[in-house]
Amino acid sequence: MKLRSQHIQGWLLFAPAAILLVAFTHYPTVATFIKSLFTNSSIIRPSRFSGFESYQNLASDPVFWKVLVNNMWLALGTIPTSIALAIIMALIVNKAIVGRGFLRMAYFTPTMLPMIAVANIWLFFYAPEIGLLDKALAIFGVESHNWLGDTTTVLPAIIVMTIWKEAGFFMIFYLAGLQTISPELEEAAKLEGSSRWNYFWRIQFPLLLPTTLFVFINAFLNSFKLVDHLFVLTKGGPDNASNLILYYIYETAFSFLDVSYASALTVVLLIALAIAALGQFFFMDKRVHYR
Repeated sequence: MKLRSQHIQGWLLFAPAAILLVAFTHYPTVATFIKSLFTNSSIIRPSRFSGFESYQNLASDPVFWKVLVNNMWLALGTIPTSIALAIIMALIVNKAIVGRGFLRMAYFTPTMLPMIAVANIWLFFYAPEIGLLDKALAIFGVESHNWLGDTTTVLPAIIVMTIWKEAGFFMIFYLAGLQTISPELEEAAKLEGSSRWNYFWRIQFPLLLPTTLFVFINAFLNSFKLVDHLFVLTKGGPDNASNLILYYIYETAFSFLDVSYASALTVVLLIALAIAALGQFFFMDKRVHYR
């Protein structure tokens, strides 16, 4: 009787979290998949079962492959650079230097800003002729350039903005990781005549690998979830040069009103992210944790 009471109590404690998880994660995923198997409904034409027709259309959709490549370039451009900058900033503010608190606040401030606000700030930077970037380059005789209106520069411009926004957030995790490393290790390294770079590369960085794995997974997922800034900066243009998969899903569902195809895009994105996350945890986890 007592054991049954403990089981009931455990399930009651688990129920609120389980209900929220099912209501806001599992149910929407299943509903989206089911929606992708049916055509769009209208007043004069009801929805009908179409099977995997929407998924077959993905293979012949040039815009889908374009935004997928854009997202890959965004991930390659933002993840390594954000992680490297986060480590450097964490190493700086982890030392006992004058103004350390101000530096920590300065590095972390971009993280606290909403993405819409960040996009408006950088819109002022990138504005042709009157923007801060063009004004600074004009000092060196560089002509004005439409950074967000050129297909060759719009994606790099977004990558720079994303790095500025995310590096400070990742710094917090590295700072926490550095503070868990015993200072005795640094003292021992100094006694052995180890250089500062050698100490970082052979002692600090290996001990930060679990943090790096966590940050890498978050950075990878974030690179496919960013969409807010596109509403302000480019709306996916010019010629889909800055369009990303999540914005394309929004555009398909609410601008083109093709909910079935948008659902198929969402399912493909969820599967890709799930495979990537599971692969990183199962194949990289053993390489970064010391036992």
